[in-house]
Amino acid sequence: MNKQMTAADAVARLRDGMTIGFGGWGPRRKPMAIVREILRSPVKDLTVVAYGGPEVGMLCAAGKVRKLVFGFATLDAIPLEPYYRKAREAGELELMELDEGMFQWGLRAAGMRLPFLPTRCGLATDVARLNPEIKEVRSPYDDGEVLLAMPALNLDVAFLHVNVADRLGNCLVTGPDPYFDHLFARAAKECFVSCEAIEERLSLTAEQARGNTFERYLVTGVVHAPLGAHPTSCPSDYGWDLEHLKRYVASAGEEGGWSRYVETYVTGGESVYQARNGGPARMGSLPLPVF
Repeated sequence: MNKQMTAADAVARLRDGMTIGFGGWGPRRKPMAIVREILRSPVKDLTVVAYGGPEVGMLCAAGKVRKLVFGFATLDAIPLEPYYRKAREAGELELMELDEGMFQWGLRAAGMRLPFLPTRCGLATDVARLNPEIKEVRSPYDDGEVLLAMPALNLDVAFLHVNVADRLGNCLVTGPDPYFDHLFARAAKECFVSCEAIEERLSLTAEQARGNTFERYLVTGVVHAPLGAHPTSCPSDYGWDLEHLKRYVASAGEEGGWSRYVETYVTGGESVYQARNGGPARMGSLPLPVF
């Protein structure tokens, strides 16, 4: 029943060509310690499914993404993820760009083991024009309404980051927004969760249980990764590191910028990463952004 493992153990389960989903939202509660472990690995030719943030750009910059299925790719305060932009402008990606609602509908379909779910989202828009593989269906009832059939976004693996987990796979999100992590967990054959804190067994109050949005049976492995969402935010523990994100964005406009970023922040492992970002005390005290 002990599902604890290392980030390297989790990433070792990946194979070239897999479809991988990343929880979180833009630069918020992304499993970045696992993303950095993927960057250190040889895995490639991935289909990445995400409400995208820096994980999308970094994996694109490393040449690991064949196809991107997404609602957006943003750093919020910095509107467009820079390495995603470079890859897209260079024509390096196969894309399925979706309305945010269609995206979560595709995850829901996968979680319910359905081939598609009908929706009005995307009708008479460029979403349908740019994704001709998305078909229309007609209601079999008297209304006869024509709808889009959003295909299931079936995942081989999902990676999520939460505030607290236990070794059994129970998870707790203490921030105000669980995003759509529960849908990623249900859409995947295997789900790996990194966490800020790990306990032997969670004991939740009725109020806390609202932050436990998916069942432990869905979790394949638990990775203890303190500060593992950095440089994205992890409410209620710490905010995003805008100083780091600005350096990351600047590197996209520099000759050899990505190689230097990798050498500085990825190659040496997580202890070096934390040291080069001012250490755990600084990283853990980053203020939460106010919207």
